[in-house]
Amino acid sequence: MTDYGHDLMFGAFITPGSADPKRVLDLAQEAEAAGLDLVTFQDHPYQPRFLDTWTLLSYVAARTERVRLSGNVLNLPLRPPAVLARAAASLDLLSGGRFELGLGAGGFRDAVEAMGGPGLTPAQSVDALGEAIDVIRGIWDAGNTARLRIDGAHYRVDGAKRGPAPAHDIGIWLGAYKPRMLRLVGGKADGWLPSLPYLDGVRSLAEGNAVIDEAAAAAGRDPAAVRRLLNIGGRFGAGGEEPFSGPPARWAEQLAELTLEYGVSGFIAMADDPAFLRTFGREVAPATRELVASARASASA
Repeated sequence: MTDYGHDLMFGAFITPGSADPKRVLDLAQEAEAAGLDLVTFQDHPYQPRFLDTWTLLSYVAARTERVRLSGNVLNLPLRPPAVLARAAASLDLLSGGRFELGLGAGGFRDAVEAMGGPGLTPAQSVDALGEAIDVIRGIWDAGNTARLRIDGAHYRVDGAKRGPAPAHDIGIWLGAYKPRMLRLVGGKADGWLPSLPYLDGVRSLAEGNAVIDEAAAAAGRDPAAVRRLLNIGGRFGAGGEEPFSGPPARWAEQLAELTLEYGVSGFIAMADDPAFLRTFGREVAPATRELVASARASASA
């Protein structure tokens, strides 16, 4: 059992399509009305049929009241970290502390280069992401009167003024799969945010946790400080052998197992259907919380 003890979080992963922009907003508001904690949007700035994710996040923040917002995940190579840090802090302040920073190294190299971004190797992309986290945290450290100076191989900041400070401690969640990125999660990030379809089954969660925990300990951090989140897909129905294909009660059992056995405390459902979001928020989320709370109470006793 690997339960890191975090409170559970449930969210929606919405495609920022441009065919019907109003529908994207409606889905975000539906997720909030259903009681979900988080609304996220994928970020592919090189994809012309998608709305720009940062613009969309800002717009949705202004049209919602409670739900938290994040990119899933923001494309770092096309969003300079010093500017991104100030934009994130500003949106967090404007939304009353409702922004989280899902961040990725940028997986589509040719598309990034076509937009004028750097053509980095996978190893260079991880190094750049590590430097970017230092830049972002440095900008947020508004109480530090020293000018920010970071002389990295990929990002250089020479005497930048710090600030503004976010309204709350924004979580930096990394989309990561391979050991080098997982070690970065453990060493510097606040959360691990993979997508289940891209993992080699749930056993990859245990393997990833081990790498993250070891890297966190080596960096002098508590491994439990790194939240484990997971993008999931599925459907509600009579059920089948594949995961997340049955009634809400079965979903709750499967999610509770992922929490108690693998430490996952954030579940973000990939869906563009209002009815699905209502069921996920109003039935699956409370049932999962009840199962996890009962299991934790029994373990404590």
